Amino acid sequence: MAIILGIDPGSRVTGYGVIKAHGNRLEFLACGVVRAGMKSHAERLKKIFDGVSGVIQEHNPTEVAIEEVFVGRNASSALKLGQARGAAMTACLQFNLCIAEYSARSVKSAVTGSGGAEKHQVQHMVRTILNFTGELLEDAADGLAIAICHANTSENLIRLAGAKSFSRKRLR
Repeated sequence: MAIILGIDPGSRVTGYGVIKAHGNRLEFLACGVVRAGMKSHAERLKKIFDGVSGVIQEHNPTEVAIEEVFVGRNASSALKLGQARGAAMTACLQFNLCIAEYSARSVKSAVTGSGGAEKHQVQHMVRTILNFTGELLEDAADGLAIAICHANTSENLIRLAGAKSFSRKRLR
């Protein structure tokens, strides 16, 4: 059994989702967003670090998955996103958690079957996979999708390797 924290980093809003993976069964535990607000960039990074640290302390995940930075046309936005991602990753590393990284395309593909899926399609499939009926913010849905992608990828790697068992213990 693994408790997986999925993180969708953003410089203003960072989404997260926490699931429990027991073999190929997935169970919703929590989701939400860390709102960094309109503060200075440095203060937003601190807010992301503190927010992700709080989620880790509350839910005690055994694994973390985070979305890779998508580099579009705006280099400044990509740099800020990369820094937000770094703040979230540093929060995870202070708890000695290993971090898996996934592209947005691979997350969408793992959840919807199409790497080019729209946001609403990802939200719909996350609701369906986790049997989720409550309010689901876009960024929180993305965090859950990243966690689902990691759970599915981990299970597939174990199966491909022919392993009978796999330890998901934290590194000390």
